[in-house]
Amino acid sequence: MNSKRILAAILCTMLGSCADFSGIVPHARRVDPQAMDAGSALQGQGDAAWPRESWWQDYGDAQLDALVQEVLNGNPDLRAASARVTQAQGFAAMRYGATLPQVEADAAITRSYLTQEEVSASLSGAHTFWDSDILLNASYDLDLWGARRKELAGALDAVRAGDAQERAVQLALIAAAVQGYVQLSAQYALRDIAQANLEREQTISQIAQRRYKTGLGTRLEVDEASTVLSATLAQIDAIEEAIALQNHQLAALAGKGPGVGESITRPALTLEGPVRIPESLPAELLGHRPDVVAERWRVEAAAKEIDVAKAKFYPNVNLVALAGVSGLDIGRLLNGNSLTGGFGPAISLPVFNGGILRGNLRVQTASYDIAVESYNEAVTGAFQEVADRVVSLHSLQGQLERTDEALDSAQRAYSLAEQGYRGGLVDYLNVLNAQAELLAEQRVRALIVAQQLLAHTGLMKALGGGYRQSRD
Repeated sequence: MNSKRILAAILCTMLGSCADFSGIVPHARRVDPQAMDAGSALQGQGDAAWPRESWWQDYGDAQLDALVQEVLNGNPDLRAASARVTQAQGFAAMRYGATLPQVEADAAITRSYLTQEEVSASLSGAHTFWDSDILLNASYDLDLWGARRKELAGALDAVRAGDAQERAVQLALIAAAVQGYVQLSAQYALRDIAQANLEREQTISQIAQRRYKTGLGTRLEVDEASTVLSATLAQIDAIEEAIALQNHQLAALAGKGPGVGESITRPALTLEGPVRIPESLPAELLGHRPDVVAERWRVEAAAKEIDVAKAKFYPNVNLVALAGVSGLDIGRLLNGNSLTGGFGPAISLPVFNGGILRGNLRVQTASYDIAVESYNEAVTGAFQEVADRVVSLHSLQGQLERTDEALDSAQRAYSLAEQGYRGGLVDYLNVLNAQAELLAEQRVRALIVAQQLLAHTGLMKALGGGYRQSRD
């Protein structure tokens, strides 16, 4: 009974002398997505399905499908993200191992010099022996305050964060490849228009030269026509450069050399249907965004690190045991007289540590606040991205409709000018001027179509690109 009272008294004294962590608390608070004002841009859009994982196939370009697959197979950033997941899994395995009993085998043979006092007072002089040990050492952390369990749970949260982050990297790379491919398509369309413009300007230059030779025109007209022609040739050169650079960029995304990009042919992209977003967007968006899910798991992991830091303020109890053979004569080490062993508790208690524990708790608390604010920023950014893409797509649709009206008007004007020229009613320069207006409207339309495709790609990325949060 007395021994139990003594043990209880010791434990009470130990707990009472534990370092104090009062006053160190997190300050950040996670935003509530349901309480956020989604805005009019995300309302009244009709109900649409969330993007499927291979959403880029909706553009109907087999070459794009192959390019995306090459990016997923060969991009270094994606392989690095996968390696980080493996690294996190290794850390989790280490944390799990720390919750289990530990057994180590030690063997040592040392030539030791023992004095008379160390051996026996009856022996004269000092003696040299082979000090030999073969021992099994076992220990088990009782984890009274759950530190080991929290470390393991935090490590598993880090694995989940890594998985989600890998998907976020994958989505970003896919979107970059698709957007680069769209820009390549736009450059080809601009090149066609520039080539048509070049042919028109060459005709104007020939007319100016004929007029000058017959005395109907001036040298100024010839020089002006030549100047415009040179500018258009420079524009075509710039477009050719842009095509080559875009091909190189796409090849680099796939982890390939520039030569692979040279094999990319002209894109053939299509996009049909109005813009619609899922009706459940405000409630489910965050579960479809891998970047936000990754930030949430980081918050969870940081919260557990706070619990681990607090547990270090309390006494730690390990059960230890050893068994084996030990002796001063290697030749007699394995006889029965050399057997040794022992077991018992090992208790450690923080009493005075110069503020290390409180400092560590402050670090972990601040890390939690940082993780929460990163999560809040990701949530806000997620809603903004979707709203921005929806607004852009609606605006571009209106721009395209007005541009189509202007293009129809320019086409009619060009047709009338051609008819007038054939009937001898107008000069051919009038035809060329009408053609210039038509080409200008075609250029505007090509740019708007490209912007639509870019905005649609951005919307697919903003909606999570087919990601679904795992229910852990």
